[in-house]
Amino acid sequence: MFGIPVLGRRLSATSLGGYTVFDITHYKTSRNGMRNVVFSILLTMITLVTSGCYSPKGRNPQVGDFSIYLPAQKMSAVQISRTDLGTLELEDKPILSIDDIISYSKETHEIELTASAYERIGRLKVPVTAGIPFVVCVGREPIYSGAFWVSYSSMSFYDSVVIDTLPAAQQHSIRIQLGYPESPELFRGEDRRSDPRILQSLERAGKLK
Repeated sequence: MFGIPVLGRRLSATSLGGYTVFDITHYKTSRNGMRNVVFSILLTMITLVTSGCYSPKGRNPQVGDFSIYLPAQKMSAVQISRTDLGTLELEDKPILSIDDIISYSKETHEIELTASAYERIGRLKVPVTAGIPFVVCVGREPIYSGAFWVSYSSMSFYDSVVIDTLPAAQQHSIRIQLGYPESPELFRGEDRRSDPRILQSLERAGKLK
């Protein structure tokens, strides 16, 4: 609880449920005095908001949901691995949203999907030499890029992570792996699969295992 000087008195305020409550019921003041009261309240509230104190129990705003987007423009897996993701325009809707995910393994990055999501990924027409690039996001914030690939391709790719779409066509779990064929030794990209923002989002949604 704290006080604010107003017209020679103190305007009392207390915290209730993480919010600041002002007690002015005992004040009898003139119109000008009331203006001063209101001005003091507004000034204090602005100070609280700009200092971040308005968040209940001091919590930070929640992160967005895990999702996978396709880029709005046509490009190859190699091209997206060399693109500044902050400048990249994404499609309006994700190819995979948090609602499509049943579970996500933080150890293997294997993802169990809903039946409709498996069908959606399995229908992708993946060029065997170029892949289909994607961007993993938390909310609309891009975290890392990768590419949908097919395991019958003879083209190796180690510039970014890869999701093989063939298991999805058979209603089996997909996995975000280090290149194709998977090889941690040959992988040239940055492994950001365990970015804290991603794991926090998945855990908050009850999908992380």
